Amino acid sequence: MRRAMARSLCVAVVLAATVVLPAQSGQLAIYWIDVEGGAATLIVTPAGQSLLIDTGNATPDDRDAKRIHEAALQAGLKKIDLLVTTHFHGDHVGGAAALAKLMPIERFFDHGDSIETQNPQDAERWESYKALSAGKRTIVKPGGRIPLRGAEAVVVSSNGAVLARPINGGGPNPLCQGAARKDPDATENARSVGVLVTYGKFTFLDLGDLTWNTEMDLACPENKVGAVSLFQATHHGFYRDNSGAPAHVMALRPRVVVVNNGPHKGLHAGAWETIQKIPRLEGVWQVHLSLDADKNHNTGDEMIANPEPTNECKGKSLKASVAPSGAFTLTNSRNAFSKTYAAR
Repeated sequence: MRRAMARSLCVAVVLAATVVLPAQSGQLAIYWIDVEGGAATLIVTPAGQSLLIDTGNATPDDRDAKRIHEAALQAGLKKIDLLVTTHFHGDHVGGAAALAKLMPIERFFDHGDSIETQNPQDAERWESYKALSAGKRTIVKPGGRIPLRGAEAVVVSSNGAVLARPINGGGPNPLCQGAARKDPDATENARSVGVLVTYGKFTFLDLGDLTWNTEMDLACPENKVGAVSLFQATHHGFYRDNSGAPAHVMALRPRVVVVNNGPHKGLHAGAWETIQKIPRLEGVWQVHLSLDADKNHNTGDEMIANPEPTNECKGKSLKASVAPSGAFTLTNSRNAFSKTYAAR
């Protein structure tokens, strides 16, 4: 009996150590989870709190929810503390209901009610989200903060509006002269919640599927976001040229770009060329090989998590480990290749 109790106590101690590991590491962790052309980015602070941005697609086998759950368990999590849904398209909110069955989701943040409910499938998804988030939902506005312990998370865009004043050292943007705008976007994409996460000297920007004109509102006449360390290429890698306004992308001056794309979604040749023009760019990492672009318009194989066609995909992820000094390391779970970017 005593031996059994000792064994149980030992297991409990090991499990407890696993759960608190992120809090003891002194580093911020960011996981880009493969949801096959959807979006799911998991952030875990040194305080052990989790922020999940988007939940991928709904599939008959709950593939995306299971992949998010697996990543959360690997990060030592038992729940998702904070869920930000950037907008209500199926590839960003579709996995929420299935994920909530696998682990608790404590709080929900979004831009406000969906504007796309005419289609029965869209309406059903919106009703499901409302039921899931009832009593736990917060509508965010630009300049507001997501209550993330151990790092700062500021809302830079929401419901088509952007920050009123520059933050993070932003200011007048000379790239705005002659910069083009496009026809207004009346979809959920333009209403995406954008979040700037700051940890020490490190900054990370995720804008969901924010589209061209709202990007321009963030960039012109003033760059309201400033320069960032790491940028998640908007709209799965400037999908269909609806995103990726150069006056915005170049002003961000990210050191590294991560593309959470699909094999046939995002990061076409033109998008790759836009990214390559970023001043002092140090690296591009991709969740998927872009099968719609040639070898010269994809990053190196070692920095691509899933190089196979979709039906062979293993669902590998990318991870960033961030020190408060501003130094960060990207690691590819497929091959364990990693690269460290020194603090600036």
